[in-house]
Amino acid sequence: MAQFTTLSSQVVSLPINDIDTDQIIPARYLKATDKSGMGDHLFADWRYTSDGSPKPDFVLNKPEARGAQILLAGNNFGCGSSREHAIWALAGFGFRAVISTSFADIFRNNALKNGLIPITVDAETHRELFDLFAEVPETELTIDLPTQTVHLPDGRRVPFPIDSFSKDCLLRGVDELGYLLSFEKQIAEYEARLVDF
Repeated sequence: MAQFTTLSSQVVSLPINDIDTDQIIPARYLKATDKSGMGDHLFADWRYTSDGSPKPDFVLNKPEARGAQILLAGNNFGCGSSREHAIWALAGFGFRAVISTSFADIFRNNALKNGLIPITVDAETHRELFDLFAEVPETELTIDLPTQTVHLPDGRRVPFPIDSFSKDCLLRGVDELGYLLSFEKQIAEYEARLVDF
């Protein structure tokens, strides 16, 4: 898993509430067992016509979306089924963080386990961000994980919650297995002591 400390990036604004995981990655793409190429299918039914050509008016197909690593989404993002492929698709496109007022619990947990930070902000900040990016789409935000803040262009720092275990894993760039393996020496020493008994 890629380490996450501080990220400054342009933002893709998608002001739609209740985006579920079937909209993020349609079920027909769930046969894949690895993450490669998943980003090509992100929001596939919104992003492409029936013949597979990109819809020019969809936000991910616009030039300003290229290279953006932060998605600003509507309320209740990631609801619906528990498919981890939704996270793979977002990360495969290049997103490292999603900002919303709320996330489905399973989506949040899957995101954190895959290096994608779900950032919850209050409704007023959320509304201000959508207004800002409607006026100046090329504006950048900075996400500072050590201080758990989003730095806004006007200088304000908006705090966001994250559990200490997930934060530690992200800062170190390890998943849950990597975290356990970091104690390999201590585990081996403990097992050696057990043999002596």
